[in-house]
Amino acid sequence: MDILATDSLAGYDFNTDENQQMVGQMARDFAEKNIRPHVMEWDEAQTFPIDLFKQLGELGLMGVLVPEEYGGSGFGYQEYVTVIVEIAKVCGSIGLSVAAHNSLCTGHILAFANQEQKQRWLPKLATAEWIGAWGLTEANTGSDALRMATTAVLDGDHYVVNGSKNWITHGKSSNIAVVMVRTGEQGSSKGISALVIEKGTPGFTHGKKENKLGMRASETTELVFDNCRVPKENLLGIEGEGFKQAMKVLDGGRISIASLSLGIAKGAFEAAVQYAKERHQFGQPIANFQGISFKLADMATEIEAAELLIRQAADLKNRHLPMTKESAMAKYFASEVAVRCANEAVQIFGGYGYTKDFPVEKYYRDAKLCTIGEGTSEIQKIVISREILK
Repeated sequence: MDILATDSLAGYDFNTDENQQMVGQMARDFAEKNIRPHVMEWDEAQTFPIDLFKQLGELGLMGVLVPEEYGGSGFGYQEYVTVIVEIAKVCGSIGLSVAAHNSLCTGHILAFANQEQKQRWLPKLATAEWIGAWGLTEANTGSDALRMATTAVLDGDHYVVNGSKNWITHGKSSNIAVVMVRTGEQGSSKGISALVIEKGTPGFTHGKKENKLGMRASETTELVFDNCRVPKENLLGIEGEGFKQAMKVLDGGRISIASLSLGIAKGAFEAAVQYAKERHQFGQPIANFQGISFKLADMATEIEAAELLIRQAADLKNRHLPMTKESAMAKYFASEVAVRCANEAVQIFGGYGYTKDFPVEKYYRDAKLCTIGEGTSEIQKIVISREILK
């Protein structure tokens, strides 16, 4: 039997439905009007445009997956993929922040909070009244999350949290964070718990803001905890389940980063196609030359393949079926495609592609993070190989 054989696409309808078309058009129009004019300004200044996310919240795009009863849009993962792709086609930074807010912080609470916790936090997150952050990674424990050093010790009705988290999207500007903390033995998958910590809690601050190569308008900082007292009712699920919860959240998060990658790849590709038609050399458009047209053919083919992997994973997620392998494949392939497409787009633009007067140098800088964040390409290969060798 073929170990890669799957019936996971058997129930998937490849037609784009009315909701996807409507949400896609809304995201596309918003991005063109409110994001594109400011892309380079925000990138150069590393501006995190928090008011923009409030506007996205008013449109329901910061709570795409949240049921309407909690103030969200109540859509599924296909609509969510479409939103991220359309925004990332214009700006990877904004796409990244929309993805992190929706799938990590909000997604974790949606999946594992009790009813009282959902009522308390989801309406504020779904409308972007509050911006969310999610903390797993630490300075010395990137992929090796089980050896995290941030601890939470129960003291009466509170957990006392000490430590720090690194590479946290919205670490400074967020109003709330879901944080993985060690409540048991280091190295044990049952030694980690998930706490929700609100901004303003004494002992909870942010550290330095990272000066990044790309995704510069998406804020990335440390979270710092110094004898931070968190009410025990802010525990998500039960103590010791945090690592298991985080891995499930990351399954969905991989769809997010795959969608972000796809948007960047499409943005770079569309810019390259337009330029290849307009740029003339030797009396004709450079698109007429096989050296250029073959690059575009490769880009188009890989983009379509990446989208199929993403749509497959999204369909499985919607149907509550196992999708660890599929989401890892989608994230791995799409992120590498984004890097290749951005690289080829710069090549097609030639010297102009190396300047900030044209959009492809930013796609080139933004794309690389997609192969690193929420699990490196190497970690995705480990996840995929484990799944097919079970």
